[in-house]
Amino acid sequence: MRRYGVEPMALITEDLEFAPLVIASLARAVWRYRSELAPLTIAASLLLDGMILRRWFPEWWPSVITATIGMAGAVAICGRWVNLPRPIERSYAAVTTAFAGTWLTLATYCGPFTAPLPAVLGIGTLVLAVPWWAHRRRRARVRVERTLAAWPDIAQAVGLAGSRVQSAIVDLWGYRFRLGLGLGQTVEDALSAVPRLESALGTTRGGVRVQPVGSKKANRADVRVIETDPHADAITWPGPSITSITQPAKLGLFEDGTPVRVPLLRRHGLFAGMSGAGKSGGVNVLLGDLTACQDVILWAIDLKRGMELQPWASCIDRLATTPQEAEALLADAVVILDGRADDLTRRGERVWEPSPDRPALIIVIDEYAELASEAPRAIAYADSIARRGRAPAVNLIAATQRPSKDAMGKSAVRSQMDVRLCFRVREPRDGDLILGQGMVKSGWHPHKLDAPGKFLISSPEHDIPRRARTYLLDDDGVQATAERHAEHRPSLDAVSIAALDAATTAERHIDAPSEEGRTIGPGARHARPNARVSALWAALRDAPEDGTTVEELKAATGMSRPTIYRHLAQLETDARVCQVSRGRWRARPDAA
Repeated sequence: MRRYGVEPMALITEDLEFAPLVIASLARAVWRYRSELAPLTIAASLLLDGMILRRWFPEWWPSVITATIGMAGAVAICGRWVNLPRPIERSYAAVTTAFAGTWLTLATYCGPFTAPLPAVLGIGTLVLAVPWWAHRRRRARVRVERTLAAWPDIAQAVGLAGSRVQSAIVDLWGYRFRLGLGLGQTVEDALSAVPRLESALGTTRGGVRVQPVGSKKANRADVRVIETDPHADAITWPGPSITSITQPAKLGLFEDGTPVRVPLLRRHGLFAGMSGAGKSGGVNVLLGDLTACQDVILWAIDLKRGMELQPWASCIDRLATTPQEAEALLADAVVILDGRADDLTRRGERVWEPSPDRPALIIVIDEYAELASEAPRAIAYADSIARRGRAPAVNLIAATQRPSKDAMGKSAVRSQMDVRLCFRVREPRDGDLILGQGMVKSGWHPHKLDAPGKFLISSPEHDIPRRARTYLLDDDGVQATAERHAEHRPSLDAVSIAALDAATTAERHIDAPSEEGRTIGPGARHARPNARVSALWAALRDAPEDGTTVEELKAATGMSRPTIYRHLAQLETDARVCQVSRGRWRARPDAA
């Protein structure tokens, strides 16, 4: 038979040549739409498995139903470990597993074509397929897979020819993929290609993050595409994350939702960034955690007359608001440092282990640049603490806008800050100033942070540039937290008190009055110490039932706040005074 004047054998030969192309096209389409066809594929697999089990292993139906119960329960309980974070997703997976296992059990026992099993399989497949087809993460994963399937062309266009996508994961805010770099390419090459990657992948400006991998392999990079900013809104502070300084504090959340945890024991910290970038909010979150620790004494310096740190005053043992008070506070901290060092030497120990009886001492300094300009002599004390304070657990937390050499007093303080939180800066060079030379070139871009509270953290545990946002602790939260923790704050340890007392005694000896009634040396304010002590005891003895405040004792005696605290600590040890409430004292009724 001829068709259109063509020999039959020629038609058969032409059809045979065309068949492989049809099969290949069909196979590509099935592979491309494999996600959409997954419910039908599973249904066909169940039908085939039912036929096999019914034909050769019909007695296995009890094992099938037992395995079904175990797998459905495991998915419902442990599904979060296999990329099913939401309860509704785990429930859907468990129901699907239970349906498939139950149908297969009945097919093994009765036969897959026994009525109404075929109809049940068809209707159940369609019903359970609807959530699968509508699921946002599945559709996003399909879209990402199809985008990354074109990676060879994308890589050629952005200057990363030869690189390849090794794996990809879709999350709630976008997706990320591991990039195997081409021969001779480095992470810095991928960083320089970020603007071109944003264009090629069709993301928003600033929506692509590139960072080294955790294994530190030079020919790998992690690329993260942000489609929905997880930090678009402020994150409410959930409450204290630690009860001891030996635990890592939680300062905020990374973009993938993991907490920013950093150990603070025996470490100095720096909070830096331009005005309005969120430094004060970060310091408040840190103080919220530290005030919950019963093995930490807090001292603070706020040369803005206490505007920033005054709300925490009930939890802060000493708060300096003038340059003179700041200098005295840091001088006393050095005395404590030396006293603790001597105590460690006598004990044969190397480090001070914090406890409620022997707490660590952390000094929070707001706007450190003001300290350098208004109390330059205090910088020498801060430098000594920065260099020698780790082992005795006397540490600094400094906040400043731009930690230049002039702002930091040309001392070693900045170089000793091994925990650095960098909030938004105006210029890239300020990022290098805060985080360290060359960090901006390595992918640390604090000048691109676009909201208050967003920061980059550099510490021994965090050596990869990952954007984070600190929690929001508003004024009402600060007040409530301070009131809740004020009654449980520890007292200064005996070693530190003894060191301060010894220093005070030595200073009084130097400043003792001469025969002519004049004081010797610059410490004339310590003249007639016995009269001041007597005035202090009289004020405590005449105090009302609810006690008297330290400010009232200062007015009655002329003593400084630290001196009053030292005397109160000694009188309390001698059982002569009692603390009625936080910050209020009175003499015991039975004290002489």
